[in-house]
Amino acid sequence: MVRRQLPRWSELRPLLQPRRLPRNPVERRLAKAHTIADLRAIARRVTPRAVFDYTDGAAETEISLRRARESFQNVEFHPSVLRDVGTVDTGTTVFGRRWAWPFALAPTGFTRMMHHEGERAVARAAQHADLTYALSTMGTTSIEAVADEAPDAHKWFQLYVWRDRDAGLELIERARKAGYEALLLTVDSAVGGARMRDVRNGLTIPPRLTPKTVLDGAMHPSWWFNLLTTEPLSFATFQQWNGTVAELANTIFDPTVTFEDLRWMRDAWPGPLMIKGIQSVADARACVDHGADAVIVSNHGGRQLDRAPTPLELLPSIVDAVGDRADVFLDTGISSGADIVAAQALGATACLVGRAYLYGLMAGGQRGVQRAITILTEEITRTLQLLGVPSIDELDRGHVSLR
Repeated sequence: MVRRQLPRWSELRPLLQPRRLPRNPVERRLAKAHTIADLRAIARRVTPRAVFDYTDGAAETEISLRRARESFQNVEFHPSVLRDVGTVDTGTTVFGRRWAWPFALAPTGFTRMMHHEGERAVARAAQHADLTYALSTMGTTSIEAVADEAPDAHKWFQLYVWRDRDAGLELIERARKAGYEALLLTVDSAVGGARMRDVRNGLTIPPRLTPKTVLDGAMHPSWWFNLLTTEPLSFATFQQWNGTVAELANTIFDPTVTFEDLRWMRDAWPGPLMIKGIQSVADARACVDHGADAVIVSNHGGRQLDRAPTPLELLPSIVDAVGDRADVFLDTGISSGADIVAAQALGATACLVGRAYLYGLMAGGQRGVQRAITILTEEITRTLQLLGVPSIDELDRGHVSLR
């Protein structure tokens, strides 16, 4: 027989300690975010549908994005035990500089649409965490303003080749003068991808006030208040645009660009030159042959060509082909620190993370980006410890396989 008794107050009192929630509503929201998926769920609640879908969505039926995420889900780790992992070295070397963490914050367009502080908030978060931040040509904060906002942050500049080559050269020169350390040339966007969520939502830049958006605004008053009471949402590198994202890309991007154009860009940019959007071994070799210091294996987050190659699956063959002559980065589909560790084990120099920090930005501005960074860095550290690997430099293909 079990003998029962009423608990004494002295026994109950230690159990009755309710958690103290932050008074600030943003901090209260972020306190509930323990994964990037949690940040995504918060972002979905606090931003208008068209804005969330622009960030979250991909091209056509979104097969490329699903496959990219599934490739990370198919990773199987092969841990070693009885290794000293009391402390682990999470750093890696990029262009001769030691990074504290093996990832950078990727370039993203229209960032002030996600949150009114936009690129400024992301740059400050990168500076706080000692991460590199890549500013997009399609950004909504100028090259110089981002440099002034985060003077100690390590910054890269992402460029699309425009039909107006002189305008492109002017941007390169502005980035050089403002202290940006590397140039990323995105080459997978000859024309805009068919992003069907944007089409169905009628998304324009800036968002138009229609009966549908007004109704959505009633459910997201804070977002609309911030949009309407801060500086107008516009592009920082060219004049105001009123239309869809695809129309913009088809108007200013040059679909006639070839490998020969890398030569004048190599001459115009004195620092590291990175080519983003590589989806084949042959193209990786050609880019390095034409002067690129690094290639970024990427299908643009699944936002351009649907059914494109899956970056993680393609990564090892590109590393084998050009890894002795150039750095090889990876993006698309990354949603955890474990994903970054898997890419490192397959040979990536480092990763670029986009959507993951944008979910944080939408959820809570700079503090949300910092929360996303904290989640990723904690996951990287824990994954290395559970793998029995004391340093990222010791990762190799024996630590992972794709099921």
